[in-house]
Amino acid sequence: MFKTIGWKEFIDFVDFELKNIPVKVDTGARTSVLHCEHIELIKVGRKQFVKFIPLDPQYEGYGKTFTLPFHTEKKVKNSFGIEESRFVIRTRILLFNEIFEIEFSLRDRSEMEYPVLLGRSFIRKKFLVDVSKSNLSKKYKS
Repeated sequence: MFKTIGWKEFIDFVDFELKNIPVKVDTGARTSVLHCEHIELIKVGRKQFVKFIPLDPQYEGYGKTFTLPFHTEKKVKNSFGIEESRFVIRTRILLFNEIFEIEFSLRDRSEMEYPVLLGRSFIRKKFLVDVSKSNLSKKYKS
């Protein structure tokens, strides 16, 4: 049985120690997206990593730089239908008191209302989306 998720929720980034981050559940987006600043691909020895600062100063815990193994680079159509190349990382989030592995493409979303989108590839086979509801994960009692 699937849990019901609202059109907007709050998540915690387990690996980044960032809590109560607002997300928009977007069934129109295939991939999940995390707002970041200073995104760059770096090489350490023979391995590639992605270095970035997640979110904006308005979020508690902002300012830490993270370096994660480079997972992949994907061509993604943005909200304006323009194809762009984005680095993708794997991390963990806490939602409904459960930890989930998730892939995020990294992008500057500073002009957007929500710093994080949860896309179809994450939602599929886990949640049903009720667009008339919001913040159901905060109301959830385990």
